[in-house]
Amino acid sequence: MHVMITGAGGHLGRKLFDALEGDPDRTVSGIDIRPVDHPNIHIADLSDDASWVSLLEGVDVIVHLAGDREPGASWASAIKHNMDATLTLYHHAAKMGVGRVVLASSNWIHGDKRFTDDRLDSTTPPGPINAYGMSKLFCERTGAYFAEHHGLSVICLRIGWTQWTHDNQPGPHMAMGRWGQEMWLSDRDFLNGMRAAINAEGVQFAALNLMSDNPGMRWDISETKRVIDYQPQDGSPAKTPPLIVFKSAIKGILSFHAIRFAEGFFPDW
Repeated sequence: MHVMITGAGGHLGRKLFDALEGDPDRTVSGIDIRPVDHPNIHIADLSDDASWVSLLEGVDVIVHLAGDREPGASWASAIKHNMDATLTLYHHAAKMGVGRVVLASSNWIHGDKRFTDDRLDSTTPPGPINAYGMSKLFCERTGAYFAEHHGLSVICLRIGWTQWTHDNQPGPHMAMGRWGQEMWLSDRDFLNGMRAAINAEGVQFAALNLMSDNPGMRWDISETKRVIDYQPQDGSPAKTPPLIVFKSAIKGILSFHAIRFAEGFFPDW
């Protein structure tokens, strides 16, 4: 099986590239917008030119990790590097006979649920609150279109939090309080989830949570386990000292009033 990874020089891309490169009976190649010191990782801007399309020859699965990964991404960047690039990738993947695209989607699909009690799964209505989250929702929905109308298998993984720092260990140092800790994803489980999505059989389209098995979290990973046989090995309960609880409560109140104001229901003071 030939797997191509876009964003192969990035934080998650290089971890996955190095792991898959060691798998028997697998060929791995990559694309990145910046030069990477590896002969099988090629330079290309997916949103700008078509020089990379020939690299799809003989590819069975694309793991699409490239894009602007910042929650604070501008609309201009989210449109160019996430929406336009992914739409172009789907088009050429279907045309070149690629069997599957595994899309790096995001927990920010449900950004509006941070201060609610909603269970988060594939049936929970999306509510992105920034350009980044909206761009990921666009990538999921266009993936569903290509799956239905062009026969491309698309698995969207709503990836949790894999940290650059602290050796990706969970704990109260993580931002966003309980919400941040509950979406923790260990390096080992990230690789397990990606391998499961690459190898899964009989899946035309799915949008699935990818977090470690964290006790008490609101993200439901039972569907991920069932659909692609994801088998998480790690998990950590959220640790919320009183200060974090207090800050979360204040932010929840402010968020509630901001939403009510936006909907036109804020009291007339």
